[in-house]
Amino acid sequence: MNKNILSLSFAISLAVSACSPKLASLADKTPEQLTTTYSITKDVAYGTDKEETMDIYLSRDAQKLGNKNLTIVFLHGGGYYVSDKSKEERYIQPYLKKGMNVVNMNYRIKRGIPLASEDLTYALNFLKANNAAYRLNLDKIVVSGFSAGAHIASLVAVTANDPTYPFKLSSGLKIAAVVNFSGPVDGLDVVEKVFMSNDVPVMKAIGVALFPETTDYAPKEYIRKFEPITYFDKNDPPFFIWQGGKDDQVPPVTFEKFVALLKQEPKKNEVLFVPEGQHSPNANELKDAYQKIFHFLDRL
Repeated sequence: MNKNILSLSFAISLAVSACSPKLASLADKTPEQLTTTYSITKDVAYGTDKEETMDIYLSRDAQKLGNKNLTIVFLHGGGYYVSDKSKEERYIQPYLKKGMNVVNMNYRIKRGIPLASEDLTYALNFLKANNAAYRLNLDKIVVSGFSAGAHIASLVAVTANDPTYPFKLSSGLKIAAVVNFSGPVDGLDVVEKVFMSNDVPVMKAIGVALFPETTDYAPKEYIRKFEPITYFDKNDPPFFIWQGGKDDQVPPVTFEKFVALLKQEPKKNEVLFVPEGQHSPNANELKDAYQKIFHFLDRL
């Protein structure tokens, strides 16, 4: 009986896979189609702080994507200090044009990395607890972000299977992949020095606020707890990393060890290194990146 059930399950899985469109070849929706495809709920509170809010884009076409019915959760950048989910919507537009469900979230800023990095876990746990209202596929979550947001996404992804990490994801949540644009994965001490030594007042303020519980540069043994490389292992989800060779905020040297680990499994992970790229990709770089990202997601 159990063998029959397993065989049926496998057959269904194959059928769903065969019927699922490839994201990379799926035509983008027009602005008119986007209007009729999405139900959008803005500023959903997932915590008690006024900054713990998210926008939820529910697609009427998500189920048609079959096994590519992924839930995208995106976090903005800004040094854990500035910006807002409404400022970096260019990073979620490509997913919306494919008809995917998207969550675009804020997190607590100006209070340091330790506090900000907790909020993705809280947001995912909220979605799980309230999924009767949203009907998201939480078995296939893609966490993504730019800069600070990409760091948070990467940290939560690699700690999901680590029993020592204090902030636990609820049962039934599965991070299927990470899409990281310019987000720190190692060398947070280097990033801290880049900002704290900067002459531009807001940049220096960002550096001071990264670890507000310390009066000067944070000790490396403390910083290590917030570096994704600390928790990396082969059971982590696949990574797609976009990295600019001329990034003056998260220097390329901070990626070297982590990228070397990713490249040990080239069929699983992908690194897009843009030699002339700055910290933030320009329009053409972003367009090229998403062409590759959808091929990457099609492998899931």
